[in-house]
Amino acid sequence: MKYLFLEYPKCGTCRNAKKWLDEHKVSYEDRHIIDQNPSVEELTEWIERSQLPLKNFFNTSGLVYKAMQLKDKLPSMSEKEQIELLASDGKLIKRPLLVSENQVLVGFKVAEWEESVK
Repeated sequence: MKYLFLEYPKCGTCRNAKKWLDEHKVSYEDRHIIDQNPSVEELTEWIERSQLPLKNFFNTSGLVYKAMQLKDKLPSMSEKEQIELLASDGKLIKRPLLVSENQVLVGFKVAEWEESVK
């Protein structure tokens, strides 16, 4: 199975996830989440496929998230507005993302990846 791996190379968690993928000989296409930010269409599809709440896709520990005070603003925004916001800046998206045709993993949790990545 081929995966799309979205990462920010300066992110330690992304580097750990990439190392894990390489060690487990997982085939993937690498994509820089800032240089090639996901589109509204991609995010909409991935959020639906993941079956996770939209809020899980936000990088809540990120500087941009904090600077924009999104903790207070997101609850009053529509889902469409939130996805458009995510699509506007890759630094707002929790990373890494590992996308396949039937699943989307958000963040790097070894146990989850070991169970899900074949």
